[in-house]
Amino acid sequence: MSTITREPIAKLHEKLVVKVSKEDYMPSFEKNLKQYGKQANLPGFRKGNVPAGMVRKMFGQSVFTDAVIQKANEQLQSYLNTEKPAIFAQPLPLDEQSLNFDMNTPQDFEFSFEIGLKPEFDVKAIEAQSGKLNKYVISIDDKMLDDEVENIRKRAGKVENPETLELDTDIVYASYQVSDKDGNVAEGVEATEDVVTLDKMPKKLQEQLKSAKAGTTLVFQASEIAEGDELKELLKDALKQDPESKEAADAFYKLTLTKVGRLEMRDLNDEFFEEVFPGQGIKDEAAFKARIKEEMGKEISRIGNDRLQNELFELLVHGTDIELPEVFLKAWLKKGQEQVKSDEEVEKEWPSFEHQLRWTLISDKLVNEYKVEVSLDEVKEEMKNRVMAYFGNTAADAPWLDEYVDKMINDENTLNETYRRLMMDKLFGEIANKMNVVEKEIGLEDFQKLPSAHEVHHNH
Repeated sequence: MSTITREPIAKLHEKLVVKVSKEDYMPSFEKNLKQYGKQANLPGFRKGNVPAGMVRKMFGQSVFTDAVIQKANEQLQSYLNTEKPAIFAQPLPLDEQSLNFDMNTPQDFEFSFEIGLKPEFDVKAIEAQSGKLNKYVISIDDKMLDDEVENIRKRAGKVENPETLELDTDIVYASYQVSDKDGNVAEGVEATEDVVTLDKMPKKLQEQLKSAKAGTTLVFQASEIAEGDELKELLKDALKQDPESKEAADAFYKLTLTKVGRLEMRDLNDEFFEEVFPGQGIKDEAAFKARIKEEMGKEISRIGNDRLQNELFELLVHGTDIELPEVFLKAWLKKGQEQVKSDEEVEKEWPSFEHQLRWTLISDKLVNEYKVEVSLDEVKEEMKNRVMAYFGNTAADAPWLDEYVDKMINDENTLNETYRRLMMDKLFGEIANKMNVVEKEIGLEDFQKLPSAHEVHHNH
């Protein structure tokens, strides 16, 4: 009779020994061997009429090995389903085993597996919070609003092709080839293409290209036309060279202006207002800006929430004492994937893996404690909102909307991603309600200078 015993290896790290007796696997072996005989198709024999001795000789050993291993796996899964130990991942076979599978001498076999056990812990960081947590609210000043209006006008604008480069915002379509100082290009040298506004090019190139027409060529030495960060950007982006290479910097390049573009921004008129915000009756610039500011406010709220969630994530991960079976988990990282990893790869991945694993343990515990739930209707509503955000408010009454959402629901990855995100949003909301969170207004520039939540807590 098969048995399973547990032996300690270290704290939260144990060995499962699965003992399989020959009485357990031999019936399966004989049954499977007969099935092979019925299906065997060998030259000189009708299908199913291959002599049993030949079937045994040809297939017996592999069928025997499979029967033993299958019975061991069945016993292991039965034990896990019955006893339900709180384990990480799946049991890993221990390397210490050396088994001799010989169908001619059936015997009892022992299989050893290692398991990592999930720890018991308390999330004390919520009650032990000292000080306040900020939920940052970025203030929308006139410059931010004007910049956003300009961006929208540009995105909806049309590119014209004037005869010459004149404006700093004109678009330069150019090709570059390595050449000699006279602009001669060796045979087989490929050209690189780049598209950029004139004001983003090195200052000296801007001066030489002003008033240039399509077809204009000029030869320059990269290190003479730019220096410092400007040179590195030119080498990397336009010339597709190593930005640290002195040889590339000292080389000559032939620039050919292939086309000139000029973006004509949309006018602020009724037609444009209706296109951006259909059906909302916006008739003047003031109302248009007010509506844009409202949309910016939604994005700012999302950014503030994301920052707060990152703060809470780091606070709980670094403030919760959790002991992990590190030896087992590193073994699982090494051998438990499709491809075996090197020790160096495991050590490189371990910090981020451990960080996320701690959060998974904490969030799973709090979801159960706070009874956080997400319904299918909530998932569908979220998907519908995302579709409307992408296609615009006119999609709200579109006849295809429900069908489109149903298609998204049937995509398992989209469904799981949406469900998980809603679950985490609700969980973070519950956590924030139990902590001292205050809104703090901040300018965009100051917000962008804030250290990341990970940096703040990782350095403490």
